[in-house]
Amino acid sequence: MPLIAIGLGFDAVNGEHNRRTLSRILSQPIYRDALLFGKFVAGLFTLSISMIVLWLLVIGLGIVGLGVPPNAEEMARALVLLVVTIAYGGVWLAVALLFSIVFRSAATAALVSLGLWLFMTILWPLFSPALADAVTTAGDVLGVLDTRQAFARLSPSVLFNEVVAVVLDPSVRSTQQSMLAAMGLALIERGAIPDAPIPLVQSVLIVWPQIVGLIAGSLLLFVIGYIVFQRQEVRA
Repeated sequence: MPLIAIGLGFDAVNGEHNRRTLSRILSQPIYRDALLFGKFVAGLFTLSISMIVLWLLVIGLGIVGLGVPPNAEEMARALVLLVVTIAYGGVWLAVALLFSIVFRSAATAALVSLGLWLFMTILWPLFSPALADAVTTAGDVLGVLDTRQAFARLSPSVLFNEVVAVVLDPSVRSTQQSMLAAMGLALIERGAIPDAPIPLVQSVLIVWPQIVGLIAGSLLLFVIGYIVFQRQEVRA
């Protein structure tokens, strides 16, 4: 899905530069912010349509394969995951759009966008625990985990994976549950039944900061691209 988002945005602006059509477009009564906003919204709309089609296809194949239709809460969880997936794709669409503004070459913008995606998805989760341990002063286990999570959450992929783990599994009560399990520990809450499912609203509240972070990240990257685009000189 990030590859689709990057493919939609890496030549959105520099493609107009290379075809020498940007000056013609801006010579019309069209503001720069309207042009850039239209590029982003059009890409996000296309991405949303693609994700909705895949979402319906997966649900249909699941019903045919299992023979059991999902209940209302399961459909609601799948719908929440669809919205979060679109927000996650919006982050990488904004990244590709930003690099299409910064770099005049579409190939360079695509390679830098793909490189950043690979780094944040594969390498950063591997390097972030060591960086967190180098700067942390916490002596307890939960303090160390909090610091590691804070560093790892700089990656949109980590935020998205945490949302997926909590929303799709009603028995998950914390984003630290998998990390504690890897250390041979278990999360026990007072008065809670182990492995008992929790309502959808509670699952969403657990990962609400991650959802807001994905939306805020896409908006921040778009604003940065908007500022850079406003200061660029457009020549015929």
